[in-house]
Amino acid sequence: MTVLFVSDLHLDASRPAITALFLDFLAGEARQAEALYILGDLFEAWVGDDDPGEPGASVCATLRALAARGVPVFLMRGNRDFLYGQAMAERCGATLLPDPCVISLHGRPTLLMHGDLLCSDDAAYQAFRRQVRDPAWQANFLAQPLPARQAFAAQARAASRQHQAGVSEMITDVTPATVESTLASYGVDRLIHGHTHRPAIHALTVNGQPAIRVVLGDWYEQGSVLRASADGLALTAI
Repeated sequence: MTVLFVSDLHLDASRPAITALFLDFLAGEARQAEALYILGDLFEAWVGDDDPGEPGASVCATLRALAARGVPVFLMRGNRDFLYGQAMAERCGATLLPDPCVISLHGRPTLLMHGDLLCSDDAAYQAFRRQVRDPAWQANFLAQPLPARQAFAAQARAASRQHQAGVSEMITDVTPATVESTLASYGVDRLIHGHTHRPAIHALTVNGQPAIRVVLGDWYEQGSVLRASADGLALTAI
């Protein structure tokens, strides 16, 4: 059977066509899958599990229906939706994954990440990441009224766009040395991640041995899915 991987959907009320495409994917191909892994940034923003708005409600309900049919759903937090909590996972019928984590994919150990930790040359972003992943910061943020959190998220997205425009593409891509050291530290030869929106399957060498890095695509203009079977990997647009 096939295991499906997606990431960086950035679902938002302003792009209903992409939300509809993902819901069709869940109601179609995903029903035949062995499992579905969502490796971060399912939503453009997530300001807390108490936000009842769309498209979150519809997406969570459809994921829960998929899980109820016997397809395991796994969620990893991304840089836009790092405030997922257990309540959100239960609403989706999903299992939250740590970032990074190693799974057995058809018998082969495979490292899964969102991918932002690999962009270690972007010092400004890494400092921001450490701040917002701090449990004390998150507790203080989640204690604020929902409208205040939504306003902060909008401001943070604007700041992110400005930051991306002001740095080179090399800075916002993964750092090769960090990729190699991460694979070596986990003792695996295959990595699947998203975040950079540069879909590709890269062959590389780690400690003199061949390895593979799979980069998932984003869902801004079209869908993107990695299909992993015992026969191999296929990264395609939908």
